[in-house]
Amino acid sequence: MKEIFNKAINNKTYTVEVEGLSPEELPVTITMEEFMRRMKEMAATGGGGMGFYGSLPDAYKVAINGNHPAVDKVLKAATEEEKIKIAKQSFDLALLSQGLLTGKDLTAFVKRSVELL
Repeated sequence: MKEIFNKAINNKTYTVEVEGLSPEELPVTITMEEFMRRMKEMAATGGGGMGFYGSLPDAYKVAINGNHPAVDKVLKAATEEEKIKIAKQSFDLALLSQGLLTGKDLTAFVKRSVELL
């Protein structure tokens, strides 16, 4: 599962982990580590000599809910291409929910969504 999502995401900014959450929880969630988020906020406000943290690249944790039916769909897909497509769609939904999906990635997401209809 982790390999499929890593192929779908193809970005070192995101660390993928599979977690055993409730099936009612979202299939994919994206979070920034609390420490890094706070340091970047302080750097943005110019406080506490934390300017160094503002120049660090963003790093996000992608939590795959191994108990969600949508994730089960990824595993049951017939081809690897189909698995990656479903994983990418799930990941982009998580990005969208965090306000992180923009530009050409947003356009590609909308296009894929229309194809699925």
